[in-house]
Amino acid sequence: MTLEFRKATAADADQIWHILEKAIARRKAEGSDQWQDGYPNPAIVAHDIENDHGYVLVAGDKIAGYVALLINDEPAYLDIKGKWLTDGDFVVYHRVAISDEFLGQGLAQQMLTHIDSYALENGITSVRADTNFDNKGMLRIFEKQGYVYCGEVFFRDAARLAYEKVLNAG
Repeated sequence: MTLEFRKATAADADQIWHILEKAIARRKAEGSDQWQDGYPNPAIVAHDIENDHGYVLVAGDKIAGYVALLINDEPAYLDIKGKWLTDGDFVVYHRVAISDEFLGQGLAQQMLTHIDSYALENGITSVRADTNFDNKGMLRIFEKQGYVYCGEVFFRDAARLAYEKVLNAG
């Protein structure tokens, strides 16, 4: 399967929201509180796309996954209860979701590899992310991808586990 990682376009918004809706339902079925408060939503997706933060992983003519990528733009990360590994520029990603059709194929890990490449292409060697305490799938992926637990950050009055990966620029 040939995969392409590219910026999302307005034409992708409906497919992206469908993927996120299914991911929200999966989190609920797993008994998680993550994404059960009206976030994310179609307005967030539209904002991501309008601001060039939305990226899709495409397999053939289907969107297999979605993620929002930002550089140095996560105010909640300034108040970490803990310590980041680095102090410089960083790429942060949010809203990682894989289409039901592509689950179990390792595509979330492949998307994170693309995020690493995106960071390096922008001259950045730090990638940061956070997840809910009970998101076992994402926690496993962080471990497999070499992320280091750095502490807790807070979003919408809830603590989240914060991770960082330092990339080798060479």
